[in-house]
Amino acid sequence: MKSGLIQALAVVGCYSLASSASAADVLSPMTPEVQQTTTETGWTFSFAPYFWAAGLSGDIAQFGLPAADVDASFSDIFDHLDFGAMAIGEARYGPYSIFADVMYTKISGADGTPRGILADDVEVSSETFAGLLGVGYAVFEDNAMRLDVVGGMRVWSVDTDLSFSGGILDGESRSDGDTWVDGLAGLRGTYSFTPEIYLTGWGLVGAGQADLDWDVAAAIGYRFSDTVSAVAGYRALGVDYSNDGFLFDVVQQGPILGLVVKF
Repeated sequence: MKSGLIQALAVVGCYSLASSASAADVLSPMTPEVQQTTTETGWTFSFAPYFWAAGLSGDIAQFGLPAADVDASFSDIFDHLDFGAMAIGEARYGPYSIFADVMYTKISGADGTPRGILADDVEVSSETFAGLLGVGYAVFEDNAMRLDVVGGMRVWSVDTDLSFSGGILDGESRSDGDTWVDGLAGLRGTYSFTPEIYLTGWGLVGAGQADLDWDVAAAIGYRFSDTVSAVAGYRALGVDYSNDGFLFDVVQQGPILGLVVKF
């Protein structure tokens, strides 16, 4: 059995998020724009699907295997991606905001095993969910700039399955996974150079069941109208979690693209 393949796919499943991007408002809500359309009730709402072309590096261990060093490019991850979805939503009332960032990926792969004694082939399937729910408060705001203090909780859930065909282990399957929760806090902000062009970014750091959980990004945005914007930038996210032989000490980073729709 090729442990390298199993470990690589397990990590990719956990962090491809090539969909990502834990993600953020490089596209939107995570860093709301200063100019917004306000409803009659005073609330503003934003929705932002995004794409994060991230690679990953670090150390991982699953299925009782020794920790392995992993360095996978986005193209390596994309080759095994079955499905991915990422989006952010935000509701804002005056200086107060509530936001959510949800990422889900499913990857799979298969390979033959040495000599084919234990099994002829091994199939790996991994599903990962990462969800951040947070609140924010604008400590500074004028016609060009907004700076928010934010805090929230991020939930990670990883499930990886191995299926064997042929050989002694024909028909057998194994599963490994874990779920953990971390608290994060930090800043997010937006600065408008012109009514159309703006910079946006954020920085979050925290811990909980993980020893460290962090997320930083910077991007430039362009407003096509009061309701539609596009952003492009770079994001890096890291987490260091271990529990009873289950290890994820990984950094994921890469360019991010998003579309922001306000209503």
